[in-house]
Amino acid sequence: MSFDTGLGLAAVVVLPLLIATGVVASRYAGLRHDRGIVTAAVRAVLQLTAVGLVVGVALQHTLGALAFVLVMFVVATITSTRRIHSAAVIPRQWAYCAAAIGCGAFAVLLLLILPGVVPRNPATILPMGGIIIGGTMTATTLAGRRMLSEYGTRYGEFEAGLSIGLLPPDSFKLVVGPVAGDALLPALDQTRTVGLVSLPGAFVGMVLGGASPTEAAALQLVVLIGLIAAEALAILTITELLARSALPDGRTVSS
Repeated sequence: MSFDTGLGLAAVVVLPLLIATGVVASRYAGLRHDRGIVTAAVRAVLQLTAVGLVVGVALQHTLGALAFVLVMFVVATITSTRRIHSAAVIPRQWAYCAAAIGCGAFAVLLLLILPGVVPRNPATILPMGGIIIGGTMTATTLAGRRMLSEYGTRYGEFEAGLSIGLLPPDSFKLVVGPVAGDALLPALDQTRTVGLVSLPGAFVGMVLGGASPTEAAALQLVVLIGLIAAEALAILTITELLARSALPDGRTVSS
């Protein structure tokens, strides 16, 4: 039986060492993600192995790529719903996450694909869909958790807003609006520092594939700006939906 991963035999030794490093750091920092790190790593191995078999088929047909993008959307919705659910139990939470991720991701993807800003082929639709949906999932989760935590901590200010005549949605957004914007910081920082701190995957992949640095930079710019737009729309959507939902009493919301 061969253990060659394509990265070299050293990867078989180094990857478990990296996982162990993450677990030890989590334990000593009190992050309470020891088990989560191991679970995430194991799932990544299994999922990427399975996906590697499916992607080859999806890349051959546009409908296959679109179907795979829809699967990404469903998984992203489930993941974000579970993360926000651990902060507070909100009615129709899955629908809120689906709306936020869907509004942000699909609006931007359609804007990029339909006019031909990016090539309308499976090899572009699939990775672009994964990048944009992944970004909106993260933004939705971070914004939702931060807003519910802030609402619980500053419930008195929410009530104060009601006492001076603000409607519940306006009072909610007054309290949680600033922290919701924090969910956009990773995308903003990635865009601000591109080429200086990091060389993103789309850029490197195109250059390695033979594209000119100018072409690679143009596509990467589209990806980064698209991510900001998609995540901003997702944050806006989840904020508006939570502002109008039947939230629990702030004193019972856990962070």
